[in-house]
Amino acid sequence: MKFFFFGMGYSSLAAARAIHRNIDAGIPICGTSRTLDRAGELADTAYRMHLFDGQSPAGPLDEDLTHATHVVLSIPPDEAGDPVLNLKRDALDAASGLQWLCYYSTVGVYGDFGGGWIDETAPTRPVNARSKTRVNIEQQWRDYAAARGVPLLILRLAGIYGPGRSAFDKLRDGTARRIVKAGQVFNRIHVDDIGRMTQLAAVQRLDGTFNLSDDEPAPPQDLVTYAARLMDVPPPAEIPFESAEMTEMARSFYSDNKRVSSRAIKLALGTDLLYPTYRQGLEAIYRQHA
Repeated sequence: MKFFFFGMGYSSLAAARAIHRNIDAGIPICGTSRTLDRAGELADTAYRMHLFDGQSPAGPLDEDLTHATHVVLSIPPDEAGDPVLNLKRDALDAASGLQWLCYYSTVGVYGDFGGGWIDETAPTRPVNARSKTRVNIEQQWRDYAAARGVPLLILRLAGIYGPGRSAFDKLRDGTARRIVKAGQVFNRIHVDDIGRMTQLAAVQRLDGTFNLSDDEPAPPQDLVTYAARLMDVPPPAEIPFESAEMTEMARSFYSDNKRVSSRAIKLALGTDLLYPTYRQGLEAIYRQHA
């Protein structure tokens, strides 16, 4: 197994660590970063890093890519589409030993279901441009994988949280807010669950489109309240959604209201989540920080 990660960011690093921890610490893992600073931060790790900003071809990564057996795609599309398909298709075509592709997408492709439960059989009806683009890119990767004859896993991820990216951090820096919109719920997923599920799926070369979300969708203000309780600090006051000052992007997330099931991937991989609820996830982060 030889892994190549396009976009060695928060989720990809969790997957890379799970691969080395749970499969074999000697597996070659290469990845890309958008900036020299970030690539430099990872230069002394177990990963071979390349600069790829999604705007120019970045030829030096081609040799490692052509030797990859497993490729994970974690770069979001831009106005021009998918950077890997646009700029690195030829190098990926030359990966004669390619065995598996994985694309990190988002549950935002489903759009709004009024708080109802959905699974992978639900239609995609995204309400914002970002998610509409994701639907198109998902299909482009399906077409590419079919043409290559290799399995493709599309992971539709819920809101990602974990160490360094949780309600604790916002409470500490004073940016936490409890914005309340009646009936609104979100799913989320701990970054370690993304890493572990990616690692397990890579071993099985799992094919298909799957949701990856926790088992208890909840109002976003509940996470802040629970984190504040663990920290033994008062939570911020509740703010009605209608009067909250928010960026247009932040407000757009509230236009999707649904409960997302990830039962299918748990059955496919024969396992459960490490952190099936936000409470277990936050408790783990709190213990780790302490």
